[in-house]
Amino acid sequence: MAAVSAGEVQKLAVLFERHHRGLFRYFVSMNRSREASEDLVQDVFFRMLRYRASYDAKQSFTAWMYQIARNASVDQAQRRRGEVIGIEEFADRRADGAPGPEESAAQTQDLKLLRQALDRLPPDKREILVLSRFEGMKHEELAKVLDCEVGTVKVRVYRAMRALEQAYSALIGEKTA
Repeated sequence: MAAVSAGEVQKLAVLFERHHRGLFRYFVSMNRSREASEDLVQDVFFRMLRYRASYDAKQSFTAWMYQIARNASVDQAQRRRGEVIGIEEFADRRADGAPGPEESAAQTQDLKLLRQALDRLPPDKREILVLSRFEGMKHEELAKVLDCEVGTVKVRVYRAMRALEQAYSALIGEKTA
């Protein structure tokens, strides 16, 4: 990003190739719409280009990028005026070995329950889980994105994981009842 800030805007293509999938997963997880997510990814890279002078090479690029993504998401939500933000899908994350049919069916069912459990969480808890667990952001980066202390991030992640665990357990209980 330092090169883009210095005027080499063609280097933004490299950043796009590295980060567009993660941004897309983040947006789909938050707004349930593939089309809106594609638009938001494009908006983020447009904003990165527009605000390239605000990038500080001493800070985490990922945190800066997700702060822009978060702002773009909020702006879109405000334009849509109160539409419910949820989760529709996560990108397929498969292990190196192909599972057998029984294992595949169980994984599919577990993933479906996980999606439903995530959907039951409030948007702030869902967002912090998506960024920390699915996008792999470090607590320090999340603190910058969320504009809070690292200790606060740790507490929020813990509470979100507990809420997810409770929602997941409730779904399993509903399934067996």
